Amino acid sequence: MLRWRRLGLTTAVLASLVTACTQNLDAGHNRPRLPVDGKNPIIIDQDDWSADWLGEYAVLLAAHGGPPLAGVIVNATPYWPNVTINANGWRDFFDAAQSSGLENIPDVTPSPGSPLTRPPDGRIEMTTPNRSAGAQLIVELSRTLSTPSRPVVVLSATSLTDLADAYLIDSTVVDRVVVIAALGSYEKPRGIMDGPNGDMDTWADWIVTQKYRYVQVSGWYDQTGDVTEEQLADLPQNPLGMFMRRKQPDVLPNLTASDQIALLSMALPNFVVGLQRSVADTSVAFNTDAGPPLIPDPTGNVWVVTQVDGTLAGPRLWAMLRDPSTFGP
Repeated sequence: MLRWRRLGLTTAVLASLVTACTQNLDAGHNRPRLPVDGKNPIIIDQDDWSADWLGEYAVLLAAHGGPPLAGVIVNATPYWPNVTINANGWRDFFDAAQSSGLENIPDVTPSPGSPLTRPPDGRIEMTTPNRSAGAQLIVELSRTLSTPSRPVVVLSATSLTDLADAYLIDSTVVDRVVVIAALGSYEKPRGIMDGPNGDMDTWADWIVTQKYRYVQVSGWYDQTGDVTEEQLADLPQNPLGMFMRRKQPDVLPNLTASDQIALLSMALPNFVVGLQRSVADTSVAFNTDAGPPLIPDPTGNVWVVTQVDGTLAGPRLWAMLRDPSTFGP
């Protein structure tokens, strides 16, 4: 007697189970996934250090087997216009992290540079590069650290200027770098490259979305729940904990301030809830208010994260802060 008959399965039931399993396998196989994960080395490209928890997540995840932190580029934006103040804030943060026992902390690279100008003929290759320090760092670190299976990830929480500039310096950089940007919004079925961050250098938006593998995270969450006022006393009694206590009142309540979504999308399992494979719609006219719309395309070079599960963020942060191994013996 056949085994499935001994189990009491009829032909119809067996057929339905096979169909369900096949559908589930096909769904998993066809579901778009990010082209990187929590093992790729990262470079942070950011302006401010005080309004979100991106830096804290980055150094703590790196200490727990997450993405190695290879560099930090700091620029100036209309929101945070002083590159020196911005860079010094990041250096103070890294000093606190190192003094608390965290290792492999990179240098901070200030990178002042104006938004790129679209050439009259609209040809990307005719764009005048800034040749900024940040762009050069992206080119150099990607040459050193990237492998075919593990490209370097640039986490952008500012304009895409340095990334576009890096392409203009060395067009092969796109073979070694994947971009994940905390940027813009989503209006089904399109990703919108508007504020935050997408409206500051729209020509750079056009360059990056056409040339790189580009992930736009437009699902935001309320980061004020990550470290509440009631939890301040529970922060570690070390320089990093003291730094976070001073910083917590300045963390912005705006949903679109949670720049750590770029990092958590690649490093925190199940954080990404909605994901759409896309491509830049370059048939629309260029404008200075937003980059090109990101329209659905199952084979496109763009991934739009449309929704995240922000409830996973805070518990992961606190698990790392409370782990006795985080800050060394």
